[in-house]
Amino acid sequence: MEEIIQHAILVGVDLNNDPHFNYSMEELKNLATACQVDVLGTLTQNLQRINPAHYIGNGKVEEVGQLVDQNEANLVIFNDELSPSQLRNLEQALQCKVIDRTLLILDIFATRAQTREAQLQVEIAQLKYMMPRLIGLDASLSRQAGGIGSKGPGEKKLELNRRRIEEKISSLNKELERLVATRKTQRKLRKRHAVPIVAIVGYTNAGKSTTMNAILGLSTNQSEKTVLEKNLLFATLETSTRNIQLPDNKQFLLTDTVGFISKLPHQLIKAFRSTLEEVTEADLLLHIIDVSHPEHETQIQITNEVLKDLGVSNTPMIYVYNKADLIPSETSSSMTDSIDSVSISAKYSYNISELLQQIKKQLFNNYVKTTLLIPYEQGSIVSYLNLHALVTKTQYLDEGTLLEVECSSHDYKQFSKYVY
Repeated sequence: MEEIIQHAILVGVDLNNDPHFNYSMEELKNLATACQVDVLGTLTQNLQRINPAHYIGNGKVEEVGQLVDQNEANLVIFNDELSPSQLRNLEQALQCKVIDRTLLILDIFATRAQTREAQLQVEIAQLKYMMPRLIGLDASLSRQAGGIGSKGPGEKKLELNRRRIEEKISSLNKELERLVATRKTQRKLRKRHAVPIVAIVGYTNAGKSTTMNAILGLSTNQSEKTVLEKNLLFATLETSTRNIQLPDNKQFLLTDTVGFISKLPHQLIKAFRSTLEEVTEADLLLHIIDVSHPEHETQIQITNEVLKDLGVSNTPMIYVYNKADLIPSETSSSMTDSIDSVSISAKYSYNISELLQQIKKQLFNNYVKTTLLIPYEQGSIVSYLNLHALVTKTQYLDEGTLLEVECSSHDYKQFSKYVY
């Protein structure tokens, strides 16, 4: 069966001279390309308020129709989320398929989802998006009533479809809750063992997974696997957590999260909330920035806004300016004047050791240097400290093993009765 190729016209409305409008349109084109859509033309309009019927003005609707005919396009993509009535009116006027930015992003997420949890999250978001738009899908059905107060076959079909979608969403949510419960149990275990958590956040395609792999390369725990890295929008939707062990026995958990983007659909934020909770639980955030991108300042702002929406405001953050190899060195150094920032090239593992030093300063400033005398019958404690603390000196006395250690405040409290 021959695959149908989508040829699209992009449409955007610049509301009240939005300074980020041009970038948003460029991003829409990249999103379309990520869905293997051939973009044939773009049409924009400056407005102070949206047209409630067609989103754009009637004259612009005619212009879009002309562009569709001239280019033999079979798809029109709008840069903002359209209401059900706007979708229906536009498809009637243009006589071709119309979608919005939200559905485009949902489609990308659907093709990228690999794990069952990610697939469930995306499907729930898609169904919630479709629910209010069912009336458009059923517009061709008969609406004749069979009598006063009774419902015609079209209305019955519409209610049936809505009921089926509601039941499907409920079923998927139950399955997702079971997976989320497992994740919460894992999170409790981490907290119990007092292992600090570092979450990687940032704009999509900024190099988050590449940064994670570069840090993994400096970990002494070589059994931990690298994560997928690709030059793609939303290459990874799964939350990957790896244990980073350092030569001085300090360790932390590093979590890679889904990338952000402007106008990230609220359905996705809700659906991925359980995944994004990894960010809210973190002790430290690494905000990865593609410093070579001309709009990286805008991307920083958007990422911080999404974090704020998630309720993340007080968590310490290191700004990691990635892809420093693609810009002049003096530009790179001027961006990292702040104490909580570092310039790296994850691809070439440049300055990753400096990044690790900054992570250690943030995470392990509560470490305590102490001397412990461990009775010989408590040999398991000595083994534990050799694995989880930095033991600088060991002596064997009549009363037990004397250790000079640097350990976490959690371990210090746990073994405080053995302080010498």
